[in-house]
Amino acid sequence: MTEENSEKKSIQGPVCPLPHQHTETVVIGHGSGGRMTQDLIQQCFTSRIGNAYLKEANDAARILLPKGTEQVAISTDSHVVSPIFYPGGNIGRLAVCGTVNDVAMLGAQPKYLTAGFILEEGFPITSLETVVDSMAKACQEANVKIVAGDTKVVEKNSVDQIFINTAGFGIIKENRIIGGQYAKPGDAVIISGSLGDHGIAVLEARGDLGFESSIQSDVAPLNHMIEALLREVPEVHVLRDPTRGGLATSLNEIACQSKVSILLDEENIPIKPNVQTACEMLGFDPLYLANEGKLIVICPATFAEKATNALRTSPYGIQTMRIGEVFAENPGRVLLRTQYGSTRILDMLNNEILPRIC
Repeated sequence: MTEENSEKKSIQGPVCPLPHQHTETVVIGHGSGGRMTQDLIQQCFTSRIGNAYLKEANDAARILLPKGTEQVAISTDSHVVSPIFYPGGNIGRLAVCGTVNDVAMLGAQPKYLTAGFILEEGFPITSLETVVDSMAKACQEANVKIVAGDTKVVEKNSVDQIFINTAGFGIIKENRIIGGQYAKPGDAVIISGSLGDHGIAVLEARGDLGFESSIQSDVAPLNHMIEALLREVPEVHVLRDPTRGGLATSLNEIACQSKVSILLDEENIPIKPNVQTACEMLGFDPLYLANEGKLIVICPATFAEKATNALRTSPYGIQTMRIGEVFAENPGRVLLRTQYGSTRILDMLNNEILPRIC
């Protein structure tokens, strides 16, 4: 047994986080993307409308078209970020990029989007035009089209300025099988860049940071970078964008889906100094902060260097690092080997730390 395997075996845990007690009302923590979100999904949705597609628990659903071998990826998302404008982006760019990325996480090539707008009475038309212009620009960058939409207006104070719902559709190449349930022992874990940028940028826009910084949201469409990666390394097992709940929560989801454990090396995880400083001042862990332009890649370790180099050719993957490994022991656990040599458990996010982050 290797030293790393021995270190992992010393920390035991359940296969997956146990569900919390059901609550009588919806609370803000149900929107965290973490354990409370999983509880709500199980209590109110999958227990009532569950099916094989939802059971896979990926960012998009893989649908096999009738009378053929072609597969499509379908995803939907709602965007309620506050404020709607923040350093590096706005709700419009976020809506397009977030949906494009969810579709791309199955290795699909995103093609079409729909967009539904809920507008508050009194919302400035100039602000709406700015949001839609950002959506158009993001669509052009991602090479996707918005092909259907809807607009509703509600009375003042019935919604906070603007909410956007999107759906995305993409084509999955034949024989391409990628999903959170396919991580295997011996795989390497890779991240495409620094963590926490989006969460801190939105926090600064709210005026909650207490100081000004140069931190920009990382919101970006990742589909072109992913396609370049898969041309070089078709052996990729898992793709995931660590949005709500951050890297730690996303890896917990994958560990549960695949029934494996994951060990990360803290020294290899990229975090910008100003983001780290902000987190230390506010008591946040950057591993749980939302990202909107970062990619987790899990692939066989023999292809890790090739995958890392492929990602670094994209402007969105320059800071790509190999940050961990996948193991069979203690399935459902995510562990962090700290810079001091100790090992600690990275659990799924338990509550909301930054509501309305996306």
